[in-house]
Amino acid sequence: MSWPWFSRAPGGGVEVSLDADAARLLSGIFGEMLSLLEDSSSAPADPLAAQLGIGVATAPPEDPALARLLPDAYPEDPEAAAEFRRYTELGLRERKRAAARTVLAALDSPMPVRLQPDELLAWLTAFNDARLALGVRLDIEEDWTEQVAALDEDDPAAYSYAVYEYLTEMQERLVQAAGDPPPSPRAARA
Repeated sequence: MSWPWFSRAPGGGVEVSLDADAARLLSGIFGEMLSLLEDSSSAPADPLAAQLGIGVATAPPEDPALARLLPDAYPEDPEAAAEFRRYTELGLRERKRAAARTVLAALDSPMPVRLQPDELLAWLTAFNDARLALGVRLDIEEDWTEQVAALDEDDPAAYSYAVYEYLTEMQERLVQAAGDPPPSPRAARA
């Protein structure tokens, strides 16, 4: 798999060029993110509550990766945390799913793809969410490169760590491209 290329597009936005292997890998990751973020148990039975985005979930998710993506707002006050979750979790889940769907839609398009600012924000959100979830699954700590170095070369976890590193690199390059100044018209003609 070659490294993806993110560059500032003339006139604004970021241009994304991925090879087929990278697009397949990311499609799998963000498809899994959609599955992780689905939760019919927090959907309200009351149609008005559903329209207002008020859920029934008051406890943090049992899945540690999902709990990292949907943390308690008030860890020291369980009652306030439960009430806050009831009013915000459905909307937060939907925003995270929308970000993953934005990436998936772009991955289904012919490359290169030009991301406008709202799409760029969705990509950054989705990459961050994927890294957080995978980081929890791998028990990533500050010294995670030492964790990887301690693995046997045939350890199945090595692939997951490589995916985590790849996502990290992609996110960093995307942030850099977003922060690069747009090319000047003179440089674009040269």
